[in-house]
Amino acid sequence: ILDLLSKKGWEISSYEKSEDLIIINTCAVTKQAEQKCRQKIRKIIRDNPGSRIVVTGCYAQLSPEVLRNIAGVNAILGSSDKYELPLYDVIHGNESLHPLISVSEIKKEKKIFPGYSLPASSASDRTRAFLKIQDGCDYGCSYCTIPFARGRSRSLSPEDIVEQASTLVASGYREIVLTGVNIGDYRFRGVRLAALLRMLETVGVDRIRISSIEPDVLDDELIAVVADSEIIAPHFHVPLQSGSDAVLRAMCRRYDTAAYRHRILRAVEAIADCFISADVMVGYPGETGEDFQEMYRFLEGLPIASLHVFSCSIRPGTLLAEQVSSDKTIVVDPDECRLRSSELIKLGNMKKLQFMARYVGLECMVLFEESQKGVHGSQKYSGYTRNYLRVSVTLPQSAGNLAGSILSVRIEGDDDDLNLTGRLLF
Repeated sequence: ILDLLSKKGWEISSYEKSEDLIIINTCAVTKQAEQKCRQKIRKIIRDNPGSRIVVTGCYAQLSPEVLRNIAGVNAILGSSDKYELPLYDVIHGNESLHPLISVSEIKKEKKIFPGYSLPASSASDRTRAFLKIQDGCDYGCSYCTIPFARGRSRSLSPEDIVEQASTLVASGYREIVLTGVNIGDYRFRGVRLAALLRMLETVGVDRIRISSIEPDVLDDELIAVVADSEIIAPHFHVPLQSGSDAVLRAMCRRYDTAAYRHRILRAVEAIADCFISADVMVGYPGETGEDFQEMYRFLEGLPIASLHVFSCSIRPGTLLAEQVSSDKTIVVDPDECRLRSSELIKLGNMKKLQFMARYVGLECMVLFEESQKGVHGSQKYSGYTRNYLRVSVTLPQSAGNLAGSILSVRIEGDDDDLNLTGRLLF
């Protein structure tokens, strides 16, 4: 969106300056996400009384009638409508008290609109670029609104992806993160994700990272491509959702715990230093205490290094919402959800510390991204290893700006934020 607008003559800046047009891209994955979006929208409107406010993204696609009731919103654009450039000129000149609403039926959308990072304005920005290769999802999990918010699965052509990646490399980016709703489902005229990765290895980037991949498409071919590569990061985020087969069936997921375990073990056996993280949902309606304990034991025995834990959110229009409203499913008590979340968060922290401990005393290549002032005139720099471990080093301020540099660091320990600490090797 920013690239399209900048090419049309709009000047891009931050909203703190009370700009002519402010675009708010929203999320609707949970009730909490929607609540945070509403709070942020109202704050931006208060802080920028003279600006035109455009709300877009998944929340706009799913709930335009809710957003139109927020005073100060000038336009609501759906997931595909946000790329229609003429709309922004209309919005800028619109004096009506009623917001313009343009929300197309996303299920009919066959195009995929490119999404990528803008050319970097400074060295600190030239680290990781994000490149969308796929959009939408055909999986139909019982709890998920993504098919309603983003439409059917569709993929960008390999030629367009390689061209955009080459442009990002020419702009100075050192790492490209491939994004999408379900990038493991990437397919374009016979080209699947593994073949696309081989093409992208030739563009000259230092690192390529896969953002997230479903377990049923983490196949042997993809694992082999990553294992053989010095460029593709040994890092997978593999959503699990539940470690109980009964709950997985209720969720309409495409695997059971045995299949998930098999794919994870294949990855860590084949790929050196492979870091695997997982999404885990607690409190899915009908989840019993026994189901939770089954999940805990399952996760305990897996070589997963990090857990993203969240409580189930019942979304309107989903199969789960229909089941709950018909009293076919028992909702888990919120206090019990919090207890289960706490247990898994502790387990996840322990697993990450165990994984990090392997690297103490070793040398790692770190792509530095940012810095902050330390104590006694020092500067604290931080960045990521190939397998996505965050590392910080402390240097004198006279050391200069490390952002965008890939440098060797001797790992010495960890800090209170589950990050590694180390010493730069000159």
